[in-house]
Amino acid sequence: MPNILVVEDSPTMRQLITFAMKRVPACRVFEATDGVDALKKLSSEKMDLILADINMPVMDGIKLVSLVRGNPAFKDVPIIMITTEGAEEDKKRALSIGANAYLTKPIQTQQLVKLVGEFLK
Repeated sequence: MPNILVVEDSPTMRQLITFAMKRVPACRVFEATDGVDALKKLSSEKMDLILADINMPVMDGIKLVSLVRGNPAFKDVPIIMITTEGAEEDKKRALSIGANAYLTKPIQTQQLVKLVGEFLK
């Protein structure tokens, strides 16, 4: 049973993503409010996929990706970034430091579910 970690500071957005993940067969969804919270969750539970927002207080998604990729225990966990900007710069930065994919808000839940399914195969 795959574990999915949703890292998003906006409660509404987090709820939306978590709800969409319920359509992924037999997965468990964990929620984190920022990068620091996400690292805590990662150290206590094995995650199979991370969905992370880029713009968050305390620790943003870019910093989170670099820390996850720098840790041998998590370095192979797929990371999908979610952000409001269609900014090419953010996208390039996220992918260059190790994110596996990138989605822009407003996210299409169907597209998200499909993408997550591909990574969990």
